[in-house]
Amino acid sequence: MIDYIIRAKEVTKTFGGLTAVNAVDLDVAEGSIYSIIGPNGAGKTTLFNCISGFYTPEQGDILFKGKSLKGSSTDVIASRGLSRTYQNIRLFSNLTALENVMVGQQSRLRENWLDAIVHSPTFRREERNSIVEGMKWLDFVGLLEFSNAIAGSLPYGAQRRLEIARALGNRPSLLLLDEPTAGMNPQETLRMTALIRKLRDAFNITIILIEHDMHVVMDISDRITVLDFGEKIAEGKPGEIQTNQKVIEAYLGSGGAALAQKYQRKKPQ
Repeated sequence: MIDYIIRAKEVTKTFGGLTAVNAVDLDVAEGSIYSIIGPNGAGKTTLFNCISGFYTPEQGDILFKGKSLKGSSTDVIASRGLSRTYQNIRLFSNLTALENVMVGQQSRLRENWLDAIVHSPTFRREERNSIVEGMKWLDFVGLLEFSNAIAGSLPYGAQRRLEIARALGNRPSLLLLDEPTAGMNPQETLRMTALIRKLRDAFNITIILIEHDMHVVMDISDRITVLDFGEKIAEGKPGEIQTNQKVIEAYLGSGGAALAQKYQRKKPQ
């Protein structure tokens, strides 16, 4: 029996007269790498925002580890073990790399504002532990030598990896990655792809990613869902998605789909 960490049922999100996500179902197996793809404006990030609590869907529900997320705040959802990154980098650019990762640990720290003011034993103990764990995650993503560097001064690819290190500070069981290789050169993309796979394999973290680089998607995904105009038009393993005519048409248009189908027929076996 498959254990599903996320089960979305008929999730619908509207903005005025626009339906951004329309009755989408999603079943993500625990420990898998699951990709959500589709043309620009297909509703991918909106679906991410519904899962992570930034939006509340008008219809449907999302279960995380069997419990509904609907109506829960982002901090409550984070405390349950869900972390995410963003399409546009959202680091604290004036803080150091280590300080950014320490910020990512806040949802599970027990200190309060009074502890911070008086530097209580609880505050000092948690600060020491937070530094140790922060260095561990920086080492994991290959940024240990930049622990004291200002985040905004890091190269683009390093900032992307720092975002992941900060998300890992929450010790998530589910990690949402929104276009993790966007803007990267081929070498950075290969490094990020290897890191995503390593995250799953080393810690059994379930990963859902939005990604436009089809080489990345087909290389690391266990299953893929395709959205178009807010609706799910296909779901399956990478090989099934590559040959799905609805998917080809969504990306290439009807003329492009016909050409792709003609090419597939002519390919030598």
